[in-house]
Amino acid sequence: RIEAARCPDVVVAQIDPRKLRKKQTVNIAISGCQPAPEGYSPTLKWQQQQVANFSAVRQSLNKHRSHWRSQHLDSNVTMPKSEDEEGWKKFCLGERIYSEIDAISDNENLGIDYIKVGFPPLLSIVSRMNQATVTSVLEYLISWFGEKKFTPELGRWLYALLACLEKPLLPEAHSLIRQLARRCSEVRVLEENKNEEQISALNLIICLVSRYFDQRDLADEPS
Repeated sequence: RIEAARCPDVVVAQIDPRKLRKKQTVNIAISGCQPAPEGYSPTLKWQQQQVANFSAVRQSLNKHRSHWRSQHLDSNVTMPKSEDEEGWKKFCLGERIYSEIDAISDNENLGIDYIKVGFPPLLSIVSRMNQATVTSVLEYLISWFGEKKFTPELGRWLYALLACLEKPLLPEAHSLIRQLARRCSEVRVLEENKNEEQISALNLIICLVSRYFDQRDLADEPS
């Protein structure tokens, strides 16, 4: 109390404005998604159907999770540790995409080399992932997608991870899926060849984020 009594009522900080000018940063938050290219905006009926299908997938996954978790993984499946970002990118996308190697047609008799093409999100795999791992892998793949092109392998894993996300969303998951939807909207605008199948996949992810996970400000306006 004696020390407090000796302090002045008002204290003025000595700030050098020249230092502030050098270190100023501006963060701008983009609230919505970019609209779909003309002629490719999904209808409301289509969006509602996708949400219904997705909801059914989630219910089935939750119902049979313990069964699939108990199934033995194939001998060639080694799931990376949760914190192994590079390991998960290779596991999900395959060495070929991860290393950006041109596709090489393998002898069909040799079967599929999952190390090269990536492991699909099998129920026996995703059922073993807890929420921390699901969120981490989602973050790794979204980070990858931020600089790379969209691929079917990436799309399958994003769908599966969204199906595994528990509601209510954790704050980090909430931020991640919004980032994902915005990135999808950017990529479909930049899609030069207007690949209908790819745009449909991007529309689907935006639809699930916005309408199933209640991020309505990101939703596509019905065509």
